[in-house]
Amino acid sequence: MNPDFTAEYANKFAKGTLPDHLNIRITEVGEGLCTADMEISRFHLAPNGFLHAGSVVTLADTACGLACFANLPEGANNFTTIELKSNHLGTAREGAITVSAKAVHMGRTTQVWDATVSDKSNGKTIALFRCTQMILYPKA
Repeated sequence: MNPDFTAEYANKFAKGTLPDHLNIRITEVGEGLCTADMEISRFHLAPNGFLHAGSVVTLADTACGLACFANLPEGANNFTTIELKSNHLGTAREGAITVSAKAVHMGRTTQVWDATVSDKSNGKTIALFRCTQMILYPKA
């Protein structure tokens, strides 16, 4: 793990990008893990008034992606998502949601991350998420 890739650094790194626009805040980055929160605003909702699945997926994907970036193997300089899947089990309309991303596989060419998104007020699971990242190396 890159010891300089702290939660504070991750939030600065994401400044001006989609996670920043959606008010996603990284709360912890560590070896094989990342946590984040997102306060729900009207723009996170679908027209039917429920939390938009895209908002939930973006929170989970952000935590997994930043965790991957912080935990790149030696010599790697980047990654790209090659697959993601989510199961939506509940929703929220207000308050905040939180995510905990954990490494399942941290190989030299791929990483697999699982994330659980929950309602911050009651701990109810809103979504389960898994993504696979392809690890990128500088061209020779």
